[in-house]
Amino acid sequence: MKRLFLYRLAVVAGAIALLEIFCLTGVIDKITMQPPHLIARDLYRLLASGRMNGAIWKTSTNTLLALVLALGVGVVAAALLHRLRALRDTLDPLFATYYAVPVFAFYPFFIVVFGLGDLPQILIAFMLGVVAMIVNTLNGLDRVPPVLLKTGRIMRLTPIDTALRLTLPAAGPYILTGVKLAVAYAFIGIIGSEFILSRGGIGYEINFAYNNFDNATMYPLIVLILLASIAINTVLTRWEKTLLARRGAR
Repeated sequence: MKRLFLYRLAVVAGAIALLEIFCLTGVIDKITMQPPHLIARDLYRLLASGRMNGAIWKTSTNTLLALVLALGVGVVAAALLHRLRALRDTLDPLFATYYAVPVFAFYPFFIVVFGLGDLPQILIAFMLGVVAMIVNTLNGLDRVPPVLLKTGRIMRLTPIDTALRLTLPAAGPYILTGVKLAVAYAFIGIIGSEFILSRGGIGYEINFAYNNFDNATMYPLIVLILLASIAINTVLTRWEKTLLARRGAR
């Protein structure tokens, strides 16, 4: 595992070094992109100044709200669909083709209905994340050992108690896979919506910087999003491996 981590680190470091060389030698024009070491410097200055605190707070809050909605609705809906086989068979084709639908096409409709606030952005992010949660939770519930269900019947547990104490914990690793996807989709939904029509947030600031050729703001914010996504995904991956280790899985 340590060797694998070093390999990954070497690949990332090599990519950054190559990009640094391209920028310093003029292969990548200075107007297009500054070298990575300057991006790191600009990111530090941006965070230290506090100028983007409001945008970071807005994007983080909306992303968290969308994620909580996607997780809650996704798990509950999956638990119900797992018991209602006919309804699940009806909706399975929709789940299989869901991400072929351009969810952002609903943004004008949400603006007309809900106005120019944060709610349309949260709904877009929710729509992107909830199906990933449903599909992966169903995948986990399908793999729950039958002996657990038999144990629940012997102990005369109610369907809710069976779900909370047996099936959902057993499906934990698969649910965490859905959480990782939902986190990514929530970020995409919020930041993408801020690009389209918003007066605040990291997506708006990146779009504003791009239109004004402000690379000292645009690239550091992009790197900030990447670092946040990697950090969250790393924590969830470690948690997933811990759950699998407790079950004796490799």
